Amino acid sequence: MASSAREGGQAPGGGPTPAYPIGSVDNALRLLLMFGERSDVRVSDASSELGVAASTAHRLLQMLQLYGFVRQDPRSKAYSAGPVWVNMGLRGLRSLDVRTVSRTHIEALVEEVRETVQLLGLQAGTEMICLDAVEGPYVVRAVGRLGAVLPAYATAGGRAVLSTLPVERVRQLYPARLKRLAPNTIVSRAELERELERVREQGYAVQREEMEPGVSAIAAPIRDHGGTASFAVDVVMPTARLAADDLPRIAAAAVDCAATIARELGL
Repeated sequence: MASSAREGGQAPGGGPTPAYPIGSVDNALRLLLMFGERSDVRVSDASSELGVAASTAHRLLQMLQLYGFVRQDPRSKAYSAGPVWVNMGLRGLRSLDVRTVSRTHIEALVEEVRETVQLLGLQAGTEMICLDAVEGPYVVRAVGRLGAVLPAYATAGGRAVLSTLPVERVRQLYPARLKRLAPNTIVSRAELERELERVREQGYAVQREEMEPGVSAIAAPIRDHGGTASFAVDVVMPTARLAADDLPRIAAAAVDCAATIARELGL
């Protein structure tokens, strides 16, 4: 059985034990640490490891599942690391400089589709930040805005990432009504959920003039081995150049680029 954070005067992370530890918090954190050591955890495993009743272990796992830290396989009933837990770990990839890893592939995508390409990263659950951008060769083109923070629900890159999260998590992140940013912006969570289901089915996201008039985008998520994403490849262009015949070609190129970046990052 794993030692409690209260034993020996030091927690598993190396910090001192608080003078007045909270048992339920202690158990929840120790349970989270289990998912960093094994691929799946059953209620019986959690009960044994924590030294608590199975009913208590079950309640702890349900709370972690509610907030997206774990997910349950409907067939085996075992739990594994959820999107929130995975995304927290993926943020550490930024220390490896995701921009450096992806730059060559983004430049190649710009050469192929001849439009501006952005690398977007999820932050705070509901925002996308532009980590890098390479502008297309046309005189009239969308401008890459390095460092810009964009609402995830209204961007192709944001919806590409949100589509990899469970529906329950999306409902936690967004209210029933969403802010209108442009005439075509999705303004209800129900509509957003329908759009995210479409993204899941086709593997890429499209937004047409939802952030600003005259600008559209196609994006693909950079998925990890579990299928979740914290980053996306976003091809942005004047709406006038987003012809119906071009959309499948650009989308396929973006999906391939995102997959290549994921492989190189070792996701």
